Amino acid sequence: SDTLISVDTYKAKTARAAHSAGADMINDISGLTFDRDMADTVSDLGAYVVIMHIKGIPGNMQEAPFYDDVISEIKDFFIDRVRFAKDHGVKEDNIVLDPGIGFGKRVEDNLKILKMLGAFKDIGRPVLVGASMKSFIGEVIDTPVEERIDGTLASIAVSLWNGADIVRVHDVKRARRVLNFVHAVRGS
Repeated sequence: SDTLISVDTYKAKTARAAHSAGADMINDISGLTFDRDMADTVSDLGAYVVIMHIKGIPGNMQEAPFYDDVISEIKDFFIDRVRFAKDHGVKEDNIVLDPGIGFGKRVEDNLKILKMLGAFKDIGRPVLVGASMKSFIGEVIDTPVEERIDGTLASIAVSLWNGADIVRVHDVKRARRVLNFVHAVRGS
């Protein structure tokens, strides 16, 4: 396929199976921390990898997360994880960074991340944002999940404006329109 296929996993065994089934990219929510074999596996496969930031583990990540400075903590995590990945043979050009919207973050943390995405750009890797339909959007605009499209589209526009290279979305058609509009404004 000409389309890049991504699999969400933090398990090296699953990454290998997904890659052999056609996946090009491994999206590891743990940033290569949950499975000690993941970095070597990504390297061996020559796959792209999304290094995502998470505070805690999925079972406890939303139990009173706190940051002194969410941006600097995520940036330090990225610098460490990129170095780790490269030390394990992962090609730097194959690394994408995801600040982990909603993964061990409070509403104010998620909003600050969207506002300050540019802070991650000097690491030199593409930045991915996956804010689509997340609970913080519902809290900000006071809507249930089925009514979060307006907030989602706004988060996509803000993400692109502030430096996101990739956005993960549910409604591709509407997201594409937002992307086209943001690019038109930037290019004017």
